[in-house]
Amino acid sequence: MNKNTLQHLAIIMDGNGRWAKERGEKRVKGHEKGAEVVREITNYCANHPTIETLTLYAFSTENWKRPKLEVEFLMQLLDKWLKNELESYQKNGVRFQAIGELSRFSSKLQKRIVDTQEATKDNSKLTQILALNYGSRSEIVGAVNRALKDNQEITEQSIGAYLQTPYSDIDLLIRTSGELRISNFLLWQLSYSELYFTPTLWPDFTPSELDEIIAHFEARERRFGGV
Repeated sequence: MNKNTLQHLAIIMDGNGRWAKERGEKRVKGHEKGAEVVREITNYCANHPTIETLTLYAFSTENWKRPKLEVEFLMQLLDKWLKNELESYQKNGVRFQAIGELSRFSSKLQKRIVDTQEATKDNSKLTQILALNYGSRSEIVGAVNRALKDNQEITEQSIGAYLQTPYSDIDLLIRTSGELRISNFLLWQLSYSELYFTPTLWPDFTPSELDEIIAHFEARERRFGGV
């Protein structure tokens, strides 16, 4: 049996708060550790022989319901992280992209996102997509409305072309922390994805575990509705 080729990997990074709570720390400590893991996993993917795109669920439209101080910290952490990460993006050939309703962010953070996208646009080893203030249902509705505005016939192809993530379908989705939900993430793109749920909390997730999951993925039989 031929191995499956992993080109587009998506991850729901879950468990930062629980990781911190288990250690008697504030939730923000879990987010700080989780950001370090993002760097490790991104660099792993940039050097993987087949992975072309890594999409990470960083902040959902529902995350605004969290305590105000935690949300403010997350916004500051994202701005600082993008600033510090630029050197790593360039060194590892990573092209940064963001999807979601970015207009809700501060003008400073929006500028940081745009500037980072522009600075890394020619990098070609890996495209890293951060889903920020993202909800898949909203993305699909927006794609349909944009297609209608352009007088396009509504088909799978036309909707797909107007999505914020027209790069490729997802081959493998991983969710950490043991939760067994998709949580309004890439619903269209996950139609035939392989799913893997690990009990590992995101701050404890390692390239070694990812290596094991990819080996498991490569051994699966993907039929895409066939026999």
